[in-house]
Amino acid sequence: MTTISKTFINFFLDRGHIPTTGSTLIPRLGDPVLFTTSGMHPLTPYLEGEPHPLGRRLVGIQRCLRTTDLDEVGDPTHLTVFEMLGSWSLGDYGSEQTLRWGFELLRDGYGIDPGRMYVTVFGGDEQVGLDEESLRTWQSIGVPIELTTDDNWWSNGPTGPCGPDSEIFVWTGNGSPEGTPTTDDRWVEVWNHVMMRYRRLEDGSLEPLEQLNIDTGLGLERLMMLLEGKNSVYETSLFEPWTRTVPELWKLDEEDERIVIDHLRSSIVIVGDGVHPSNTGRGYVLRRLIRRVLTILWRTDESRTLSDLPLELFQETLDHFHEGELVTLVRRILIDEEIRFTNLLDRGRKVLSHDRFRKPLDDTDFEYLHETHGLPKDLVVSLLP
Repeated sequence: MTTISKTFINFFLDRGHIPTTGSTLIPRLGDPVLFTTSGMHPLTPYLEGEPHPLGRRLVGIQRCLRTTDLDEVGDPTHLTVFEMLGSWSLGDYGSEQTLRWGFELLRDGYGIDPGRMYVTVFGGDEQVGLDEESLRTWQSIGVPIELTTDDNWWSNGPTGPCGPDSEIFVWTGNGSPEGTPTTDDRWVEVWNHVMMRYRRLEDGSLEPLEQLNIDTGLGLERLMMLLEGKNSVYETSLFEPWTRTVPELWKLDEEDERIVIDHLRSSIVIVGDGVHPSNTGRGYVLRRLIRRVLTILWRTDESRTLSDLPLELFQETLDHFHEGELVTLVRRILIDEEIRFTNLLDRGRKVLSHDRFRKPLDDTDFEYLHETHGLPKDLVVSLLP
């Protein structure tokens, strides 16, 4: 566990919270989502009112995976697999308490200058009014505030628990802070505090939850970037083994290097949680990540291979995420997928060399290639001249 994580956990232990065991990326049986996407995900039944065996104040670290951010991976802050530091009140304290603790931990525990902080608060919409308690709390603390609507409403899906949130941003630019979080991207969100008060129903309406909850999430990698004064999460000590090794193996531009590092690291974690590449579900997400890496690597040099990747990187990643899978097994699964992809590309090139496909392809062609030859449209498009 990093020093940053220990500081977070100990802060909340001192305030009566009980540590929860961070669960895997695989949601509980019956959950409709493929992967755990947030720290609160495993706690959904307890946020809905079921008593938690450990009590009403919890703290923990949860590994998460988000495919909604895949197109943003490669920028300074987005990752596919990441760790979320979280604190929860299951019907215990409210928004004033969580926000004061959040400010206190960032200022005193992590040494962040309040002059570099800005917060956003839910300003109200046609269904729910202004979050007055959060607004009053921040006004009394003296941090600058911006009111928004959609940007400060949190939900884990189209239905289920949801509510207004208040986000704490830290200035990462040079010199004195400028603008606001919605007008200047040098303000980086670090900690989200959700006042989970409602349940959204199928028809879009809201009903109050049986208990008023607090759900907070603070991204470990992003916080580490801020505290170490780096310009991206990839420059932090957490990624040092990767950023030291990958450039020595493969020469890539900055964005491609970040994507390769993120996707390989994420693939190792996913396999470490027991997922294997496949054509459906979780396995397809894993397959997409591996094949995107290979597509980038082979763009300029088809001799590149995942077998170049040293075992130490596999071991370091599995150890960090406390996964017990054998390093050699995880490596074998990734390399086997590379072999399958190589064979698929060879088959695709042969099929597309037929006279039938020496013309602009239409939907019927793409459907035939997929159903008869197992060649998905995106792969076919990548093989076309």
